[in-house]
Formats: sequence, C-alpha cells, structure tokens
Amino acid sequence: MVTNSSRQAAQAPESTELATLAKLAGSSYETLERELRATIATLEQQALRFETAIDNISQGICFFDAAERLILCNRRYAEIYRIAPEHLRPGRTLGEIVERRIAAGTSAMASDAYLAFARAVNSGTTLRNWTANLTDGRTIQICHQPMPDGGWVATHEDITELTANRLIVDERISLQTLIDWVPDYLWVKDTESRFVVANRAIASDSGKAKTSDMIGLTDSDLHAPDLAQKFRAIEQGVLRSGQPMIDEEEFVVDASGAGKWFSSTKVPLRNVQNDIFGLVGIAHDITARKQADTLRDGQAQILEMIATSAPLEDVLDCLMRLAESQLTGIFGSVLLLDKDGSHLRHGAAPSLAKAYTSAIEGIAVGPKMGSCGTAAYRREPVIVADIMHDPLWQDHCELAAAHGYRSCWSTPILSHQGAVLGAFAMYSTTVREPTAAETRLIDFTTRIAGIAIERKLAEDRIHFMANHDVLTGLPNRALLEDRLSQAILYAQRYDRWVTVVFIDLDNFKLVNDTLGHNAGDELLKTVAGRIVERVRATDTVVRLGGDEFVVVLFDQPTNVDLISETLQAIRAAIAEPVQLGAHRLRATASIGIASYPKDGANPDTLLANADAAMYRAKEFGRDNFQFYAPEFNTRAHEKFVLQEDLRNALARSEFTLFYQPQVDLRSGLVFAVEALLRWNHPTRGMMAPNAFIPTAEETSLIVPIGDWVLHEACRQNKAWQDAGLPPMTVCVNVSTRQFREKNLIGRVADALKVSGLEARYLELEVTESLIMQDIDLAVATMNQLQNLGVQISIDDFGTGYSSLSALKTFPVARLKIDKSFINDIAADENDQAVASAVISLGQNLNLRVIAEGVETDDQVAFLRKRGCPPACRQRRPRPRRLRRWAAQWHKRQARPARQGRQL
Repeated sequence: MVTNSSRQAAQAPESTELATLAKLAGSSYETLERELRATIATLEQQALRFETAIDNISQGICFFDAAERLILCNRRYAEIYRIAPEHLRPGRTLGEIVERRIAAGTSAMASDAYLAFARAVNSGTTLRNWTANLTDGRTIQICHQPMPDGGWVATHEDITELTANRLIVDERISLQTLIDWVPDYLWVKDTESRFVVANRAIASDSGKAKTSDMIGLTDSDLHAPDLAQKFRAIEQGVLRSGQPMIDEEEFVVDASGAGKWFSSTKVPLRNVQNDIFGLVGIAHDITARKQADTLRDGQAQILEMIATSAPLEDVLDCLMRLAESQLTGIFGSVLLLDKDGSHLRHGAAPSLAKAYTSAIEGIAVGPKMGSCGTAAYRREPVIVADIMHDPLWQDHCELAAAHGYRSCWSTPILSHQGAVLGAFAMYSTTVREPTAAETRLIDFTTRIAGIAIERKLAEDRIHFMANHDVLTGLPNRALLEDRLSQAILYAQRYDRWVTVVFIDLDNFKLVNDTLGHNAGDELLKTVAGRIVERVRATDTVVRLGGDEFVVVLFDQPTNVDLISETLQAIRAAIAEPVQLGAHRLRATASIGIASYPKDGANPDTLLANADAAMYRAKEFGRDNFQFYAPEFNTRAHEKFVLQEDLRNALARSEFTLFYQPQVDLRSGLVFAVEALLRWNHPTRGMMAPNAFIPTAEETSLIVPIGDWVLHEACRQNKAWQDAGLPPMTVCVNVSTRQFREKNLIGRVADALKVSGLEARYLELEVTESLIMQDIDLAVATMNQLQNLGVQISIDDFGTGYSSLSALKTFPVARLKIDKSFINDIAADENDQAVASAVISLGQNLNLRVIAEGVETDDQVAFLRKRGCPPACRQRRPRPRRLRRWAAQWHKRQARPARQGRQL
C-alpha cells in the first residue's frame, strides 16, 4: 500500500509537471495559433488588397508556375479573353486556358502552336513584347517576363482602340500634311461655321502659327464684322439649301492687311444618312488675275479717256489709282513740266498727302532736286532707296520724312521725240528698291502718262491753231466772235463802249511781190507785235488773214478823243521803219472804226461797219483812219452788188469792145486800134472801165475778163483782115494781175492760135508801174512775148518811177505819153517839158512815142514843133462802135484825114 502510496506520492508531482507542461504547451499552441491566424488574416488582407489592386489594373495579368499552372490572374485578363472567372481558378493549366480561349474565339492561333510559342518565349530570361491579333478582330499587346523558378508573369493589354486611334491620328497627320501642300485655302466647317479642318495656307494668312489654332474658330474671329457676316450668310445658305457654291469671287483681307481675291467653292458634306453635317471649302487665290484684269480694264478705260479727250487731270488721276491698285504700300505721283521748262507742277497724286503735294508744287528741275527734279534733269530714271540718306534729297528729306515716305523711284516722262514732259514717281513707306514687277509697272505707267500728256499738248496746239493765227500767234476769226461777244456783254452791263478797229496794211501785196513772201510774213509778224504792244492786256488783237487785223478795244469810255489817241499810237507803231533783210521800209495802214452801241449791237454788224469804214479810209488815199458813218454801208452794198454782177457778166455776154483808132497825124491814116472794154450792164447801161475794173482787180475777175478781151480783140482783128481791110495792129491792155499769171504766155499763144491772127498784129500794153514792181520778172515775161512776135508798149509813161538805165533793156516798141501831160500841153510849161523829154528819150532809144488823148489843133501843133517823126504823131478820136467805125474807116483810108479833127 505504502509502496503504492509512495508510488502514488512519487507519481503525483510528475503528473503535475505534465499538466503544467501540457498547459504551457496548450497555451503556447493557442498563442501560435492566434499569431498564425493573425498572420493568415494579414496575409489574406494583403492578398485581397493585392487581388483588388490587380483586378483594378487596366491590363490583364496572369502568373504561371514552372508546371504551366495558373497561380493568379485578374478580372481584366478574363475579360480580355472572354473566359468566365470560375474557369480561371488557380491550378488550371495553360493548355486548359488556351482551349477555353479557342472556344471563346479569343485565341490568336491553334492550341499546340500557342503552347509551343509560349514555351519558346518562356525559355528565355529577358522581357518579350508582342501583339496578338485575335480571331475576333481585336489586337492584344502581351508583355512576357520569365521568372527564375521557371514560371512567368505576363500582362495583356487590349490595344485595338488605341491602334485604331493611332491609325486615325496617323491618317489625320498624313491628310494634314497632304492638304498643307495645297497652296489654295482648304477647310472643313461644321454646321455652325466653325473650323474643323484647315490647311496651312488659310492658317498662315489668318495669322495662326499652327493649323490646329484654327480649329473651333469662326470667320468672326478672323475678319471684320461685315465680311464675317457675309461669309456666314453664304455658308448657311449652302447648308440650308444643300446646293454648292461654285467658283464665286470673294475678297478677303488677311492678317497682314493685304487684300486678296479668291475663287471660292463651298460644298455641303453629308453622312451615310444623307444628312448635312458641315461643308468643305476650297479657295484659289486669283489676286494676280484680278490685278491683271484690273490693269487691262484700267488700260482700256484710260485709253478711252485719252481718245475721248477727257481732262488730263482725270486721266492721270485714274492712271495713278490703277498703278496703286497693283501694289501694296505704294503711292503714285505725276509732275508735269511747266511752260518755262524749268519747273514741275502737280499733275496727279491721289494718295499722297495734300500738304506734301502742295509743298513740292513748282519744284525746280535740277541735279539735286529729289528724285523727280533730278530725273527730269538727267532724262533717266532715278532710284532713291533711302530718302533720309541720299544726297539728292538733302534739301527735302525732312519734308518727306514728316509724311512717312522713305523711298522714291522716279522716271522722266518723255514724248515720242524724246522731249521731257514731266516725271512719274512711286513713293514707299519702307527703305527699299523697286521689285522687278514694280519696275515693269513703272515703265507701263510712264508710257501711258506720256501718251496722255502728249495727246493733251497736241489737243492744246490744235485748239490754239484753230483759234489762233499760225504766223503771228494772234487770235483768229474763230476766236474773234467769242471775245467780241464777251466785250459787248460787259459793255451792256456797265454802260461802256466796245470799239472794233479794222486795220488793212496799205500796198502789202507790193511787198510780197517785190521782196517775197518771207519778207511779207516778217512784216506781218512785226506789225502784229507792235499792235499788241500798243493796247492793253484786256484788249484783243486778231489777224483775220492776209494783211487784215482787227483790234477789239474792251471796256472803252464813251469818249471818241480817247479812242483816237489809241488809234494814233497804233498808226505810229505800224509806221515805224521795218528792216526786212537788206531793205528798210515803212508800212502804213487804212483803219476803220466802229463802236458799240452806236455803230452796231452785235459782233457781225460791228465788224461789217468797221470794214466799211476801213474801205472809206482807202478811198481817202490810205494811211488814215475813219470812224464809221451809215452812208458807208450804202457804198459797200453797191460794191457787193457790183461784184456779183461782174461774176455773171461773162456768162451773160454783157461785155463788149470799143476800138480807139490811133492815127498818123501826118497822113491821117489809122495804123492801129486800141481795144477798150465796156460793160453793157442790164440796169445801169453802158459802163466805162473805171467804174468796174478796180472791182474786177480786187476780186481776181480781171483774169477771165482780160482773157476774153484778148481772144475777142484777136478774133476781130483777124475778121477785119479777112474782110479785106488793110492789116493793122490791135492794142490790148494787160492788167498787173494778168501779167503775173504763170500761164500768160500760153494764154496769148492760145488767143493767136484760135483767132489765126499773126503775132505781129498784136500789141500788149503794160503800165510803167507794173514793170517796176519786179523788173527781172517783167523783162523775162516781155522777152517771151517778143519771142512769140508780139509787140510790147509802155502805157501811161511818165506817171511811174522808171529807171532810165533799166528802160533801155526793156523789149518795147513804143512809149505812150500819159494823157495827163497832153491835156494842157499847149499852155502848161511843165507838161511841155515832160512831153519834150519823153519824145527826145524815145528818139534816142529808137522807140516810137505815142501821145494819148490828142484832140486839139494846139496839141497837134506842139507835138509837130517838137520834131516828132511822122509816125510818132497821133490823133486820138473818141472810141466808136465797130460797125459805124469800120464804115468810116473805109472812107478815111480812101482819102487823107483833115488834121486836127476827129474821125
């Protein structure tokens, strides 16, 4: 028992120790269990967080061990490959998962091929990336990282959208690059006219550095409000109507301020539902074409203006605007050479500052007178690139700088003959030289300006010539009426006089005939200048033509004495000596005066009355002036009627010839007859020559009348001879006008030929004064007549100024003593002396001397006493009509006439 007790006693402590140990072990287990559970909980929480994090990653992630079993994958991995999560639990083999992917249609290849590819990739140690194109059309990018234990971790990313977006981006980048190469504007807008696409051309002109800066903008952000509204209205119209706008011209001002023209096309864009969702536009820059059109149209307009004689100022203004329209920042100017040829005046400068054009008005032509003055001086273009530093502008640079002009290019405007007409200039606000295009435009503009200016100068010359006398430069008849009308209107308003002075130079024809037309022209110019010097600037001196002048004395007081003073000054000026080559002579004038209102109320009446007064002055011996009197018009009218009647007299056969016999005083026989013209006027009866010959001389009718006389006298003389009468000479007077006719010799020869009369029976009488007007011409003509066989006699000898030394050279047969010396020869010692001298002269020169108008026995006795040869004594009966005289002639020729009596 004891033993058992002892054993029991001994076993009791051991049991206690074991219990304690067990207790300790249990406590320790619990502690470890708690710690383990806590660790597991922590790990589970971490794993959950890790799993949550992995599940929230946008990429699919999977972990595989070396046995190709799935350790872990996230939800994105299941989504990418469209596999239910329960089929992707850990422990699934790669082969099982591939089969699931093939079934889901998300495998890139067959199972065996995929496994072989995956093992090959995993056999390496480096990271590998590749893309898999799934059979459902998606693209998966895979990043494979082998692990040291033989497993791997891989990420899978669906990049299908990213690839598409990148493709779109690439395509868009390629499209942008493409459209940026297009030089035209190209854009796409949405329905609100906002830019969706824009190329570099439109972006650059809109002031944008990048095309992307245009996206979302509207025209209101780029253009002025009115232009933007216009563009929006057009585009909205296209969007509403669905109808495109094709090749419409639009004007745009770009960001630099330059205006450009475009040919624009705008087409609506439609989607697959045919709904309009925007528009596409393209605009081609046609600025150059528009400028060319503008230039061509402008040229046509300017040439039309020139052709229609538009004012030069308007033509040049239009030309400058045309030139400026072709360029940017350029201002054109034309300066015209003044009449003095040494200054330039304003022509046109529509865009230059008015203060500047006023300041350079009248600038001199010279070597340092800016661009224009120097160009006109040098007759060559002058290009000044920098006005502020060019020596040509040193005196004017501040003026130009004040208006912002920094360069000036000037070209002289020349006529087709090379004369300087002016200068064309282009001003720029920048320091530079002209471009090639600007140089071509300068050349064009200069040529057109030259044409316009030269045409204007020609028109001015034509207008001046139309209204002025070419020789003297005085106003002519066309301008006279206007000036006189204005003077009359002024006189009416202010109760003044207008005096019309009609001036005709005396014997001007003699100057022309003796000294030549050049001398006559010089005399006219001298007289014109002297008259102008003697009147006021408000008066008008006019040359009507020939040697006739008219002076309109404007705003005259109602005082004849004051008018007379002016006329005396004019007369004295005209009478001053004139040197014409080697000849010094004095001119005189016959002057007629008529004044408004007493002598006429209109220009025509005043001129006619002044003309009548002038002729009255001529009748009074020339070299005087006469104021108009009403009776002058009656005389002038009679003269006019006489002229008209003379024109018809030949046609109506109103002329007849009387024949004055020339009788030998010794035998009483008729040895010659003188043909004397008479006019049997239908209302005035028989008219003597002195009543109409002066008028015939003035109107040149004397030539056809004299020709008729010549033919009729030759015909009658031949008729007498044919009738059996003894042959005799017929004497015919030749007027000065006839004698100077170039065909006089031919006319005489024709009269002889037609009549059949021998030339020796024709004698032509010329006056002493006629011969002395031009001795050389007279002698030459007389020699030609003498060669025909015609005799020449000098009529009215002693009344002129014959040179005795020249007389001996004259081919004349007879001298006729003028009857003025015969009338009183029986009692007047002077007449006796002259007649004796002429008879003696004729005897010494072997010339027959005929005394005109011998009608008394005393006259016959004196002539006989002076020892005249029988053939030189003449008795002059009065002229008789042909029939009566011919009958008496037969009787007279049968017996000697009784001396001292008429036939």
